[in-house]
Amino acid sequence: MVERLEQVFREERGRILATLIGLLGDFDLAEEAAQEAFAIAADRWPRDGVPDNPRAWLMTTARNHATDRIRRERTLAAKFGLLAADDRAPAAMDTTPTGAAFPDERLELVFTCCHPALAIEAQVALTLRTLGGLTTDEIARAFLVPERTMAQRLVRAKRKIKAARIPFRVPPVHLLRERLDAVLAVVYLIFNEGYGGRDELAAEAIWLGRALAELLPDDPEVHGLLAMMLLHDSRSEARFSGGELVLLGEQDRSRWNTGQIATGRAELDRALALGGRGAYVLQAAIASLHAEVPCDWPQIAALYGELGRLTGSPVVELNRAIAVAETEGPQAGLCIVDRLGLDDFRYLHSTRAELLRRLGRIDEARDAYRRARQLTDDGAERRFLERRLTQLAGM
Repeated sequence: MVERLEQVFREERGRILATLIGLLGDFDLAEEAAQEAFAIAADRWPRDGVPDNPRAWLMTTARNHATDRIRRERTLAAKFGLLAADDRAPAAMDTTPTGAAFPDERLELVFTCCHPALAIEAQVALTLRTLGGLTTDEIARAFLVPERTMAQRLVRAKRKIKAARIPFRVPPVHLLRERLDAVLAVVYLIFNEGYGGRDELAAEAIWLGRALAELLPDDPEVHGLLAMMLLHDSRSEARFSGGELVLLGEQDRSRWNTGQIATGRAELDRALALGGRGAYVLQAAIASLHAEVPCDWPQIAALYGELGRLTGSPVVELNRAIAVAETEGPQAGLCIVDRLGLDDFRYLHSTRAELLRRLGRIDEARDAYRRARQLTDDGAERRFLERRLTQLAGM
C-alpha cells in the first residue's frame, strides 16, 4: 500500500497542482490544498483502499479544502460574489469523479512560470518548485544559493505573477518565441533532476517535451530536446543496478529501451530535416551516437566541439575532454580538463580522477576522487566514488 501511495503521489502531483493553480489563480493556496489532499489520502487510503480514480479523488479533496479555506477568510456574501464573478473559483469546477473533469494544465503552468516579466532564475526555480516538486532546499543547492535566498526568490515570483495578473495559459503564437527558450531550459533542468534517479521528474519532462512538439511541430530545437530526453531516458534501467550507479561503458545494453531509442532518433531526424543545428539538436545527436556499438568517439568529440563553440560552456568542454580521452588517450583528455575553471564542479574532479587512474598516477587520482566525493550529495554517486577509492587502495 505504501508503494502504491508513493507512486500515485509521484505521478499525479504535478498535474494536480497545475490544475489547482489554473483553477485558483493562487500558487500558495493551490500548494496548500494539494498537500492537504495528499495528507488525507495517506490517512484514509490504507484503511479504505485506493479509489478507482485516485486523481479525481485527490482533486475533489483539494478543491474542497481550498473552498473551505476561502470561506473561512471571507464573509459568506463576499464568497458568493467571488464565485459568481470568477468561473475559475473552486465551486465552478465539475465535481464528477472522472479524469475528463480535470484538464491537464501542466503546459499552461510552465508558460506561466516562464513569463518574461520574471527573471530567468525565478522562472526556473518556480517551475522546479511547482511542477517538478523539488523542495526549496533542493532548488537552492542546484542554484548554489542559501535556502533562505531561494525561498525569498520564490515568494517574490509568486507575488509578481499575482500582482501583474499574468494569465494562466499557453500564449498566442506571436508571443511563443519570447518564452520558448526559457520553457525549453526549464524542461531540460527538470529532466536532469529526474535523470539522477527521480523517474517521475524525467517522465514529467518527457511529457512536456511531447506537448511542446505538438504545439510547435516545426521548431527543430523542440524536437531536439525531446529526442535528447528520450535517448538518455532509454538507458535509465541500465544506469543503476541494485541501487548502485553504473557507467555507460559498463551498462547491460540488453536493458536499454530500443523502442525509445528508435523514437528518439525519429525526433532527431525531424529536427535535422527542419534545419536544426542548435544546442538541443547537437546534444540529441551526441546521445544517439552514445547508443551505438561501438561508440563513434571521434564524431562525439567533434560534436562536443561544435556545441562548445555555440554555448561557450566549460561543462561541454569537460564532456569533450572525455571523448578526446577515448580517441587520443587519457593524457590528451587531462590536458583539456586541467584548463577548465570548474573547481567546485564534482564531475570535473571525478573525470580528472578517472584519467589520472588510467595514467597510473594513483596518489593524484585518489585526491581527485576524494574532492569529488566531498562535493557530492547524491548517495549513489558517493557510493560509486567510494568504490573507486577502495579499488585504488589495492593498487
